[in-house]
Amino acid sequence: MGWSELRVMVVEDHGFQRRIALRLLGELGVAHVMEGADGLHALELLRREQVPPDVVLVDLDMPGMDGIECIGHIAQERLARAVVVVSALDPALLHTVQTMARAYGLRVLGSVEKPLTREKLEGALLRLEEHAGEEPDDAAGDVDFESAASALRAGEVVAWFQPQVEFANGKVIGVEALARWERRDGGLVHPQAFVPLLEQGGLANALTDRMLDEACRWKQRWDGGGTRLKISVNVSPMALADPSAADRYQSIVEAYGIAPDEVVLEITESSVMSDAARGLGLLARLRLKGFGLSIDDFGTGYSSLAQLSQIPFTELKIDRGFVSGAHAQPRQRAVVEASLDLARKLGLTTVAEGVEAVEDWQMLAELGCDIAQGYLIARPVPGSELQAAIARWRRPAH
Repeated sequence: MGWSELRVMVVEDHGFQRRIALRLLGELGVAHVMEGADGLHALELLRREQVPPDVVLVDLDMPGMDGIECIGHIAQERLARAVVVVSALDPALLHTVQTMARAYGLRVLGSVEKPLTREKLEGALLRLEEHAGEEPDDAAGDVDFESAASALRAGEVVAWFQPQVEFANGKVIGVEALARWERRDGGLVHPQAFVPLLEQGGLANALTDRMLDEACRWKQRWDGGGTRLKISVNVSPMALADPSAADRYQSIVEAYGIAPDEVVLEITESSVMSDAARGLGLLARLRLKGFGLSIDDFGTGYSSLAQLSQIPFTELKIDRGFVSGAHAQPRQRAVVEASLDLARKLGLTTVAEGVEAVEDWQMLAELGCDIAQGYLIARPVPGSELQAAIARWRRPAH
């Protein structure tokens, strides 16, 4: 492993432990190493750095400022690309730390228990490479509503697709369409940087229509080539307030000769509940027309089971926050198990998002989940690269 380019910081109040960590990193070939004697000291050094380090190893149990608070600052101020938690901690607490960091867009490469060994460190650093290339692009730096709106008008906002496969036989049966802004200068902007701007600026409908249109255009092409796939498209929460949406979606799909029952509309859990009465009418009409309806990010919103049972959903998507690493986290696993159980009783198809490890796949298969989506299978790719992504997944290695 050539890690000579990697920049790593060790934050540890115990001098001897800190020296061991630095020595092990040196043995692994990490040339750029910094050290912080405690949280405050580390933050001071990090704020001075021109380029944020790739990884910060943080001991959670330090005097003065504890590691959780330190990670909070690193995340909010974007002082590093990723952190590794060093601690013999209760898994439930570790999960909380990971969720907090992810909410700020900081990657947590998991935890390493003391005593540190070369193998443990190597395992954590390898996880950094697994997800390289998925970092949100720096092109997002100068994004504002005007530039996002003109990109939407100019057709620069396109659909990328992530395959969905059946647990039963590993067959790719569908794709989720995800918004990407392909800038003219070649930069790629991820949806978290521009979708909220478009929604707040009143372009929620235009964005949803565009994504549905894009997905249907590609589906028509794949169908023609003999690859029949269902398409899932995210419906912006703001679009639920528009009573004309149902007829519009129907005319978009039918213009491509596609039946509504080959299209799943994904609605985030919290958005349905924020204006339930209005949303319910629209969802009922979409269902009548034959569209599949998926409750997205299940478990992250605040729907009561009563509301869930009143809405004509056909599919339940378990949020990646619960799926990723659930095989090793008893609490996370419990949430996944309960969600699958509930879906089964309501007669819903289940999709797990964020399936990244073989262990997660095995656990979900055992628990009876229907469909998997995540990096283990494929990353989101442009429509033109989907066939190649499916072919890579089909190779006998899986």
